[in-house]
Amino acid sequence: MYVLITALALVVAAAPVISFAPAPARFVPSRARALNAAAAGDAAGSGPLRARLVGTGSAAPETRVTNDNIAEWIDTTDEWISSRTGIGSRHVLSADDPGLASLAARAAASALADAGVDAADVDLVIVATSSPDDLFGDAPTVAHAIGASKAVAFDLTAACSGFLFATVTASQFLHSGAYKTAVVVGGDALSRWVDWDDRNSCILFGDGAGAVVLQRTEDAADSGVLGFALHSDGGGHDKLQCAYNGARRDLATSTGASVTTGAYAPITMDGREVYKFATRRVPEVVAEALENAGLEAGDVDHLLLHQANIRIMEIVADRLGIPREKIITNLNEYGNTSAGSIPLALEEAVRTGTVKKGDVIATAGFGAGLSWGSAILRWG
Repeated sequence: MYVLITALALVVAAAPVISFAPAPARFVPSRARALNAAAAGDAAGSGPLRARLVGTGSAAPETRVTNDNIAEWIDTTDEWISSRTGIGSRHVLSADDPGLASLAARAAASALADAGVDAADVDLVIVATSSPDDLFGDAPTVAHAIGASKAVAFDLTAACSGFLFATVTASQFLHSGAYKTAVVVGGDALSRWVDWDDRNSCILFGDGAGAVVLQRTEDAADSGVLGFALHSDGGGHDKLQCAYNGARRDLATSTGASVTTGAYAPITMDGREVYKFATRRVPEVVAEALENAGLEAGDVDHLLLHQANIRIMEIVADRLGIPREKIITNLNEYGNTSAGSIPLALEEAVRTGTVKKGDVIATAGFGAGLSWGSAILRWG
C-alpha cells in the first residue's frame, strides 16, 4: 500500500520532549500568488466553482484506544501525549473489522442520506486515501457498495491533503458541466503502517473516513467552493513517508535476474522539519485561497485544518489573525486520520450545529509529498 502520510502530528516525532515556540506575529499575505492566479485564469484557483456542498457523513471503527491504554505497553502518560498533541484517543480498525473500503462506503452512504440524494444519481466517486484495502484502488468497490452504479470512480493519493485535492478535483468536473453530482470520500487506516512500539508515532494516528456530496449549481453566486490553492514539493518527500521496502528475490534464470517483493516500511517522519513546513506553508496557502475567493480573514466563520496537532492549528490561526475560538477540531477523540481528518471534523460540526448553512469555512490540508492546499468553502 502506498501510504505517503500525514503531516502533522508531526512535532512529536522529533524528540521525547517537545517544546513549542510562541506563535509568530500575525501573517500578512503577499498578493503575488493571487495576481499570478488571476493571470492564469480560473484553473489557478481564482473565483468560485459551480459546485455546492449539500451533505456530509462519517464513519469510524468501534475500537477506541486511549492514551492510558497506550501507556500500558509504552513508557508514556496521558498527560505527556495530550499536552504535546491535543490527542486523547484514537479509533483503529481491529483485526476483525472489514477494512477501509467498508468505512468509506459507510461515510459515503451517510452523506447521501444527509443530502437526500439517490446513489443512482451519482456521476462521480473519488476516494482520497493513501492506505486502500486494494493497492489498485478502493473507489470502484465503494461506488458499488453504495449503489452508485453509473458513477465513474477512482482513488486519489495526496496523503493528508487528499480530501482537499479530491474536493477541488470533483468540483472541476461539476464546474465544467461534465457531471452533476459527486461523492468525495477522505479516509485512511494508518494504524496498519505505524510502529506500535515507537511512542513518537503510535500515539498520533487513528483510522476513519468522512464524505461530502457535491452538486453542480447553475448560479456561481450559489457556489460552495469559493476559491482554492494547491501546492506540492517533491524535494521534501523524505521528511514524511511510508517507503517501499521490498525484499530482494533472485530468479532462477541464466541471466541472474532479480525482483523485489511487495512491502512497505512503517511511517517515518522528521518531526522538526515537518513542523516548520506546516507552520510556514499553511498560513500562506490559506491566505492565498482567501485572496482567490475575494475574501479576507475576517470573513471566515470557521477554520478547519488537518487534524494533526492542536498547537499547529493555534499557530496558524494566530498568524492569519483568525480567533482561536473559530477553530473546528475533534483531534482529542480521533487523532490524526490523514485524509479522513477534515471531513470527519466537518461532519461532526455540521451535525452538532456548529456549522450552519451559509457559513464560510477556511480549510487546509498538508502532509506527505510534500503537499499542501486550501479551499474556502461555503456550507449548504
